[in-house]
Amino acid sequence: MLTFEQKLAILDSYPQLERKNVSLGRVNYHYEESQHDKKTVAYHLHPNGNGYVFAGLLRGYEADDKGFVNIRDYSESELRSLLDASITSLSIYIPDAPVASKRKKKTAAAADSLWTNDEGHTLTLKLEDDLWYVYADLNLEMAFETLEEAKEYLAEEGFTAQE
Repeated sequence: MLTFEQKLAILDSYPQLERKNVSLGRVNYHYEESQHDKKTVAYHLHPNGNGYVFAGLLRGYEADDKGFVNIRDYSESELRSLLDASITSLSIYIPDAPVASKRKKKTAAAADSLWTNDEGHTLTLKLEDDLWYVYADLNLEMAFETLEEAKEYLAEEGFTAQE
């Protein structure tokens, strides 16, 4: 089994992937050039060794409902092979290709919103990969599983939604 650091080093070796640190020490990698709505290639890599790679457009992998494969026990060659296939699958547009997702897609208008406080600070609330992220400029502040949790947090911190 590869260590967390080894998995990060492998993923960092792919210049087309963008690293995004998320909550609880976890790390995601996005492929911004994706031809699909799905941009996350690696999801919730964790210091305990757990993590997932997107295989929702691939055959021959046992993926969950969101299209992710658990890579906890993958070797370097297995991980690189899956990453190469995942990136390739996201690079090619196939009309009506079924990207696995358990949740219904939210509208773009609901997915991005600006929030301000009395001091003039602005935060952005965004839906990405089935999670709600709160950003201060480009810096990730918090992540939530539901819109309700995110709104509650913002209200508690003194922020209100911009109309």
